Amino acid sequence: MSADRPLAGALQDVPEPPGVSIVIPAYNEESVIRQCLIAAIYQSVPAEEIIVVDNLSTDRTARIVRQMQQEYPESPIILLRQGDTQGLIPTRNHGLNNATGDVVGRIDADSVLEPDWVEQVQKAFIDPSVAAATGPVVYYDMPMRRFGLKADDKMRQLMLRLAKHQYHFLFGSNMALRRTAWETIRDEACLDPKDEMHEDIDLSLHLFEHDLKVQYLPQMVSGMSARRLEDSPRDYRYYVQRFDRTYKAHNVKKMALKAPMVVFFSVYFPAKLLRAIHTANSAQGARRGGA
Repeated sequence: MSADRPLAGALQDVPEPPGVSIVIPAYNEESVIRQCLIAAIYQSVPAEEIIVVDNLSTDRTARIVRQMQQEYPESPIILLRQGDTQGLIPTRNHGLNNATGDVVGRIDADSVLEPDWVEQVQKAFIDPSVAAATGPVVYYDMPMRRFGLKADDKMRQLMLRLAKHQYHFLFGSNMALRRTAWETIRDEACLDPKDEMHEDIDLSLHLFEHDLKVQYLPQMVSGMSARRLEDSPRDYRYYVQRFDRTYKAHNVKKMALKAPMVVFFSVYFPAKLLRAIHTANSAQGARRGGA
């Protein structure tokens, strides 16, 4: 009996994994919301709740979510409506404020989580010093996906080194916050009514101001669409310059943090061409398959 006591004590010392909520802001996302929810449902460890926040959609987004609630009654899919203001940030905030999990994941409506995403998030947040976590993405509508995942991971780790590990930036398509960390910064997070900044970097900088630790996890992987490449060069440039506008709003002047802007600018045209070729090949393959 005495030999069993140390084992029992060790088991008692293992902290219980935190419950994870997933928040998905959505505006006119009928083409992608179903695949996003299916990936969130089929996890190795289930999320406590999967919250879709519909922001005045004029398409079938809300109807598809309600259909999936009926198709998957055992899954904790919740549909909320944020109809006060048009915009990502108030929609995101509404979801984060209504989440009940110890940890709140935040993804985009075109995100497709890897099957162990919730499990990896739980592992990260067992460490009580971790206030937020983020990981790399794989672009599922681009060629050479696994190569792209490695490249994305390398780029994010390079950003950490350039920032001398002072700033750890969250990525809106693949991030999670401890609910207590969100409660600490939610009244300070910029509302950005002119829609000029990167909301995920804004959150990261507010966390930094409170000395709340952001952890980068290569194992915390989400798929996302490269549909941003469909933007015109002018719109894409405005998107990339959000980095600069966010830094200025926080009076951050570290030159090394401009590196992501250089990378994003440099990959736009070759990545756009690759995606066009991939899309054309996929369409041709689909026609052959249907023939």
